[in-house]
Amino acid sequence: MLASNDDTLQHCVAEDTVRMTSRERIPEPSNPLGMDGIEFIEYATNQPQAFGDLLQRMGFAPLARHRSREVMLYRQGPMNLIVNSHGATTGMPTVSAMALRVRDAAFAHKHSVELGAWDMPTRASAMELNIPGIHGVGDSLIYFVDRYRDFSIYDVDFIPLPGADPRPPAVAGLHYFGVVQAILGERTRDWVDFYSYLFGFSVLPRGQYFGVLPKGTLLESPCHKFYLQLIEPPPGADDIQWDEGLVRLGLGAANVPVAVRALQERGIVFVDHGAVQPSDKGALTQFYLGGVTFEFVVSHLKP
Repeated sequence: MLASNDDTLQHCVAEDTVRMTSRERIPEPSNPLGMDGIEFIEYATNQPQAFGDLLQRMGFAPLARHRSREVMLYRQGPMNLIVNSHGATTGMPTVSAMALRVRDAAFAHKHSVELGAWDMPTRASAMELNIPGIHGVGDSLIYFVDRYRDFSIYDVDFIPLPGADPRPPAVAGLHYFGVVQAILGERTRDWVDFYSYLFGFSVLPRGQYFGVLPKGTLLESPCHKFYLQLIEPPPGADDIQWDEGLVRLGLGAANVPVAVRALQERGIVFVDHGAVQPSDKGALTQFYLGGVTFEFVVSHLKP
């Protein structure tokens, strides 16, 4: 994941007209929703067992089953991951939703819809929470969650698996770093506007790079706890089917080589040829189950 190449968002100020003292501070970008990180990432697949096996090798432990739907909750350290096979038609696991922690879920939903976001119709059944949300890129959804401390959404909607540890440790301190989003050509400006206008994301300046896949535009969340990477089709990709959607999950690690070795011992295989091979900066797993892959990035974040 890496930095922006959008020159229109660079604010160049002549050095001879502005002098910043040690006491002056650059104002924080706005955080209109009181965003506080990622609550969960959801994958949709009609191969929940095979994908669940892969997740367990990745360090995620199955914790609970949804009380009325074919949905499983996995957890690793601070990361919650949902596997949704309820009516799923696609075999390859795809990132289908992202849930954002916010100060007030009802306000976040109302604010987003008033600014032009497409509302997500409620799908709650009896004895289930109504988690508000909006439509994101492609067929994906963006949920808003304000119950994530002592009392969480999982306490209502999920039935714990017998003997499951509710706080499984993270392999080598892994945590959510970001999500990679594919977009159509010449659409970067549109999606930058979407995330900045609705949520307060900001574009990182040119030259800030993360990981081993240097391309696209990187947006930082207003809470400084995760990133979104926007990738347009590469030059000469006219013959490639390129759809907009959430395509890859980025996991952060303070020490990528340590995390890679720990996961290799658990049976995870990493790409190790060309420019994309494990390094201190990051790593990429091979493609599993028809195309799902995970990216690892050296992280400064404090989950």
